Amino acid sequence: MSWGTELWDQFENLDKHTQWGIDFLERYAKFVKERLDIEQNYAKQLRNLVKKYCPKRSKDEEPRFTSCLSFYSILGELNDYAGQREVVAEEMSHKVYNELMRYSQELKAERKHHLQEGRKAQQFLDHCWKQMDNSKKKFERECREAEKAQSTYDRLDNDINATKSEVEKAKAQLYMRTHMADESKNEYAAQLQNFNGEQWKHFNNSIPQIFKNLQGMDERRTVKLGETYRSFAEAERRVIPIITKCLDGMVSAAKAVDERRDSTIVVESFKSGFEPPGDFPFEDFSQNLSRTGSDGTISNTPKGERELAPVPRSEAKHTISKGKNKLWLFGKKPKVPSLEDFSHLPPEQRRKRLQQKIDELNRELQKETDQRDALNKMKDVYEKNPQMGDPNSLQPKISETNCNIQKLRSEIHKNETWLSEVEGKQSSRGDRRHSADNHHHTPHGRESPEGSYNDDTNQEHQTPHRTPQHRPAQPAQPNHDPHEFDDEFDDDDPLPVIGHCKALYSFDGNCCSA
Repeated sequence: MSWGTELWDQFENLDKHTQWGIDFLERYAKFVKERLDIEQNYAKQLRNLVKKYCPKRSKDEEPRFTSCLSFYSILGELNDYAGQREVVAEEMSHKVYNELMRYSQELKAERKHHLQEGRKAQQFLDHCWKQMDNSKKKFERECREAEKAQSTYDRLDNDINATKSEVEKAKAQLYMRTHMADESKNEYAAQLQNFNGEQWKHFNNSIPQIFKNLQGMDERRTVKLGETYRSFAEAERRVIPIITKCLDGMVSAAKAVDERRDSTIVVESFKSGFEPPGDFPFEDFSQNLSRTGSDGTISNTPKGERELAPVPRSEAKHTISKGKNKLWLFGKKPKVPSLEDFSHLPPEQRRKRLQQKIDELNRELQKETDQRDALNKMKDVYEKNPQMGDPNSLQPKISETNCNIQKLRSEIHKNETWLSEVEGKQSSRGDRRHSADNHHHTPHGRESPEGSYNDDTNQEHQTPHRTPQHRPAQPAQPNHDPHEFDDEFDDDDPLPVIGHCKALYSFDGNCCSA
């Protein structure tokens, strides 16, 4: 349906409607602006959230747990997701909001032009109507004057008392008024014809065309709204595949969490390389007491007749306290920590750090070696083609590189020496542990305080009569755990036990003092 034919008399209403249409378009543009602001703020908040929870330490210092790595992967995917929200905001800004505002200005200018044309046409028609109306009123007025002149002439012409001059004058006046009325009639007829023609053109040509233009403008506005509605949705739809990839990446990161791997990393991170402490030796404080074989009562055995003397309380306390310190390997810090050789670390951690240091030095050495080879090749080229450069200009750099190579090799050798030392200690502990395990179930007392082995398992609790009375009893030495290690990590361990000896007879070292 055409506005020009159906709404030929609704100019004011069409004026209001077209203004409402532009206002509605600008309102939708405002909605899009607020939506893209939300997207921008959302993306900014997501990026700030990612930044807040991203690791602050260097990559080498970060934990290698799969749960941590997966979380950092999720943060990366979330950061990419935030980027896609920024893309959505940018698409809405350029393809929707900015386009709507530009189109709104065009609509305002076009609407103004069409309305001005409509008002001009209306003003011209009004002008024609006024001319026609004025001619009509003039014709009406002239007709009334002619009628008056006709009445005057008829009255004088019938009046016997009227003079001839008065009759002639009334007749002339009638003629003039009649002539003016005829002219007014012709003018009125012409103006009426002109007005009717202009009015027909106004309502059949001018106004329909103007209203058609307004209708086309309003329909284009409606089409533009539909297009921007679609662009609004397409801005979101375009990023869905990438957002889906981000979400798939998060799911993949979740699936990559491996509890067994994390447990292994805990072992690798905290394993000290020490062996567990051995059993505490039994310290028999009743060795100074003797029981009779018949009734089990305690007998006062002379002190000189005892083969083994009791352990002094001070030595017993020292043994126990030393054993307690061994239970918590890291309770004491080394006296002189050394950061260069990592001797302040447990053996296993020290080995790992030394190996890492060696690997880093080897990589640096490879770089320096490659640089030296490149400089030597360049020097050969300069020597063969002097016009390309002076070979002597490369010598300082070659010398510097050679010096760096020597330093790196020295550092590598030093660290490899420390690594061999650590690995040798760990191997020694392993051998000692294996040896200790083979004799772990030896009954207490079969090892003498001096390390000799006694066949008689009951000998420890019997009073040997072969011991001379004049010899003072020697204090019994505390039994040491064969695989007990020193307090300090960097002290050398004792050599592993390779066997046991058997004493054939009792030996008193004091006999040699004479």
